[in-house]
Amino acid sequence: MSEVVHTFTTKVPRWRPYVTPVRLEEATEEQREAMKITPSNTKVSDYVLTLAHDPESLAVRSPLFNAIMYGDDGLSRAERELGAVGASVVNRCVYCAAVHASRYNQLAKAPEVIKAIFAAETKAELEPRNQAIFDFAVAVSNTPPEAAADHIAALREQGLTDLEQVDLILSAAIFGWANRLMHTLGEPVAT
Repeated sequence: MSEVVHTFTTKVPRWRPYVTPVRLEEATEEQREAMKITPSNTKVSDYVLTLAHDPESLAVRSPLFNAIMYGDDGLSRAERELGAVGASVVNRCVYCAAVHASRYNQLAKAPEVIKAIFAAETKAELEPRNQAIFDFAVAVSNTPPEAAADHIAALREQGLTDLEQVDLILSAAIFGWANRLMHTLGEPVAT
């Protein structure tokens, strides 16, 4: 049996569900319809197959996730991934942190950012724009009232528009949900 991964890493572990995933070949028509749109519009993962037990929720969850993380306007994709990493570090979701840290590294081509975050976690010191984004995601993930006017002022000082600020809030917030789903439905294991 593979060991559970407890430390942050950019090597994406395998996610092992506690709940038996829906078997694709045995899925109902409603489950198949709900799985047509996956979180990254790629393969049907064990995570999606597990969520398919509730096809009504999955059918709205995946399009919402895709709109927040892959929208064409507003915050860059890399910066949305940085928000997701901030939330995942606070929530100790090793699997989500690995997936979105890897995506950040692919998009931003700046691996030193994730290296600093994984070394110091919420105390990471980054360049000013990334610092403002990361600090906001950490604050809103700790407890929403912690993300206060000074965090918004820091985002504005770094040139984030109102739309970009909302995109950041959405990316950090949806990972509050995604991290909890990942933690309660399964665990990250070494590949």
